[in-house]
Amino acid sequence: MPRYRYHTADVFTDQPFGGNQLAVFPDARGIPEHRLLDVTREFNYSETTFVFPADDAAHTRRVRIFTPGGEVPFAGHPTVGTAHVLAATGEIALSGDTTRIVLEEKVGPVPVTIRSRAGMPEFCQLSVAMLPQVGPPPPASDALAAVLGLDVADLLGGAWAPQSLSCGLPFLFIPVRDRAAVARARVRLDAWESTLAGTWAPEIFVFAREGERPGSDLRARMFAPGISVPEDPATGSANAALAGYLAARDPRRDGTLRWRVEQGFEMGRPSILDVEADVAAGDVTAVRVGGASVLVCSGEMEIA
Repeated sequence: MPRYRYHTADVFTDQPFGGNQLAVFPDARGIPEHRLLDVTREFNYSETTFVFPADDAAHTRRVRIFTPGGEVPFAGHPTVGTAHVLAATGEIALSGDTTRIVLEEKVGPVPVTIRSRAGMPEFCQLSVAMLPQVGPPPPASDALAAVLGLDVADLLGGAWAPQSLSCGLPFLFIPVRDRAAVARARVRLDAWESTLAGTWAPEIFVFAREGERPGSDLRARMFAPGISVPEDPATGSANAALAGYLAARDPRRDGTLRWRVEQGFEMGRPSILDVEADVAAGDVTAVRVGGASVLVCSGEMEIA
């Protein structure tokens, strides 16, 4: 029976057993199409990636990303983590302290910058293929509060009202008043099914503009029952779209805006995501999301 090599990594952390788990198959050629989702569900991480030769010779690799609910066009922690794994295991060569690669994903080519020290990667940063796009208006705040098991007073309004955005995968951003409200959030599936299931952005990103650790700007949680991810410890695609939400409300209209986001703390998997947005006359021209990753284990899986 054919055997395929895999590696696992914890992404958006510099400590093992923190961050967001990821399984990477660095050479997925030969794995039957109908087994990709089976393998993903076997690991039961938020995502598993399958790496293939690039279609375009100018790019580095082609990457397919699966959640236990199915394939997605783009996701941040799999992009960052796959780049780290390929560099750390020698699948791609590092060129000094900074290496630039391009990963082909369903959303399009995704540039990734790998920063390394002593020949090993220590920080990977993706640049989005699609700038943040605003979606349709979300349901009323009282309905969203009911979905999250919060009081409507916990949700912010006015300029900081909930809003849907996407950088290839849509999310509903719900700002709340403090970290305590973030911690209390619990998705009520019955309310979610009647309020958000089937909408443009059924995945929920709850955040407060305060952090726990020095240097952090926000605390966040992400719930995605629609793609079989009850809660995600670190969500690069959501944080990329979050940059669009935050930049639109920032008084700085030019330059590079930066935020450090805490996620996964309530799950016991602390994650740190560094988010950047370039703005010109108030318009977002580029978004980057980066962080550290650590290898955890390697092995082989028999797949027929």
